[in-house]
Amino acid sequence: MSMTSEYLWSIGASFGPSIVMNGEIWRMFSAMFLHGGIEHIFMNMLSLFLVGRSVEMLFSRVSYLSIYFISGLIGSLVSICFHPVTVGIGASGAIFGIFGAVVGFALVHRNRMHDEFQEFIKSIGVVLLLNLGIGLAFPNVDMSAHIGGMIAGVIGGAVVAKYPKGLWLYISIASIIMILIYSYLVSYVPTQLPFDNGAVY
Repeated sequence: MSMTSEYLWSIGASFGPSIVMNGEIWRMFSAMFLHGGIEHIFMNMLSLFLVGRSVEMLFSRVSYLSIYFISGLIGSLVSICFHPVTVGIGASGAIFGIFGAVVGFALVHRNRMHDEFQEFIKSIGVVLLLNLGIGLAFPNVDMSAHIGGMIAGVIGGAVVAKYPKGLWLYISIASIIMILIYSYLVSYVPTQLPFDNGAVY
């Protein structure tokens, strides 16, 4: 079946008017499990495999999952700010949140890491620049979701690294941020339902 905007929407893609005007919040979750083809899901799985293992060693399972899903949700809301009538799919915002969590952890423990910190920042910087280059090269790559998710991940990683039992603090801060963004979108997102062309990943 053709991956048209209408088809992606029908199977649960993120779409501004549906989420904000119709209250279909569940789309922000379901969109994280949808992909635009084998290449899309392969790249996301590879990124998650390469970075996810590090995060599993640094954080508890609950912290890992919390940062992952919160980053994905915030990435989705930021995406709607920039693409209000474009359908969105993919877990890239959540995966960039995992990248960000490692950065947040390293920033908190930079004094203890010494030279390892500089090497880490260089290596993660190369990965992020590569992804930025890919995003600029392909117009359907949703850089807004990537950046929004990464910022959410950096904050989450830093908070949990600084206060291992302070996951509730991160969840509370993230919840307030999501409510504020959503409240802004209520007065910003068009009420009409026609889709624009294509989708963002």
